[in-house]
Amino acid sequence: MVILASVTLANAGSGYLLRNTYKLGGEGGWDYLTIDPATRHLFISRATHVIVIDADSGKQLADIPDTPGVHGIALAPELGRGFISNGREGTVTVFDLNRLKAIGKIKAGENPDAILYDPASKRVFAFNGRSQDATAIDAAHAEAIGTIKLGGKPEFAVSDEKGRVFVNIEDKSELVALDPKGLSVKARWPLAPCQEPSGLAIDRKNRRLFAGCDNKLMAVVNADSGKVITTVPIGEGVDANAFDPETGLAFASCGEGVLTIAHEDSSDKYSVVDNVQTQRGARTMALDPKTHNLFLVTAKFGAPPAATAENTRPRPSILPDSFVVLVLGR
Repeated sequence: MVILASVTLANAGSGYLLRNTYKLGGEGGWDYLTIDPATRHLFISRATHVIVIDADSGKQLADIPDTPGVHGIALAPELGRGFISNGREGTVTVFDLNRLKAIGKIKAGENPDAILYDPASKRVFAFNGRSQDATAIDAAHAEAIGTIKLGGKPEFAVSDEKGRVFVNIEDKSELVALDPKGLSVKARWPLAPCQEPSGLAIDRKNRRLFAGCDNKLMAVVNADSGKVITTVPIGEGVDANAFDPETGLAFASCGEGVLTIAHEDSSDKYSVVDNVQTQRGARTMALDPKTHNLFLVTAKFGAPPAATAENTRPRPSILPDSFVVLVLGR
């Protein structure tokens, strides 16, 4: 692992700059990343395995193998466990947070994507894109206990930690509120004018949700009524959102190579304060609540392979050994 020289961009209105780049290299794509602020462990999904690095140095600490089609990582620190969604296998890997070793697998639905630990119910929810449902898992006993039908393709999810879980339904342009104990849908809210939501974040104090949408908008939603309060313009290709309660900043990481940052002027008023240049493909991120740093992952791209009957729109190829973690801070 090589740490590249720190890069300072032009003066940013939010104060956020690209502070460091960790070069990890390796092969394969990526999706979500998750940080454990107490241990300083950053978990990064990488095609068939999960890389664990030190968030402060970039040093690789561990590798959790056999996670085919990995999408996300959820942490339950009070139980000493982590959970990984394996999209291609339809399973969830359970691992020990201290030893960083897998200890078992649980059957989920078809193509589990986003995954969430809800501390209020002490349950893990794997959101299955192809079967359009959520698998509920008893985190302490590491066993599936039920399924919630969602009526559409789920994307990212968040918990208010007080009895509600919220998930974006991408193909319906909706936001759904779930009862994590009753395993039921409590409300279904349209996100118009936002279309095809993916990323989702929450301001738990002010009961606001931030849904990043494919039409270059971030919807700010009342978590109790489902009303879209306002929208904020963001970059193209968003796939993750975050909110920092200490700074009042909401973030949208966009695949075009832009991090849009909005300030919560009040619970009903938001203003864009920055569009920080990142790197093409940096569409997912993790916010460190301790340092307020942001971690984004991407790589360099080459030409796409030739189209086939099975894959008429192939993605650009990933250049070998170009995978990096971008560290943005104030």
